[in-house]
Amino acid sequence: MPYVNIQVTREGVTAEQKARLIKGATDLLVDVLDKNPATTFVVIEEVDLENWGVGGLLVEEYRARQLEKQS
Repeated sequence: MPYVNIQVTREGVTAEQKARLIKGATDLLVDVLDKNPATTFVVIEEVDLENWGVGGLLVEEYRARQLEKQS
């Protein structure tokens, strides 16, 4: 009974994209581990940007710094 947890920032992930993530993760477990899709669970959690960090920074600040580096 596999359980997959996908966390993304809350930035407008569409229902279609979520469906594709769920199908893709399920298909991967079927293909690689021969798991039964009927007992494979995929949960998508959307996290507010202020609760997500990268490289010791809030994600918004991290992204801003990355943009500065590109300029």
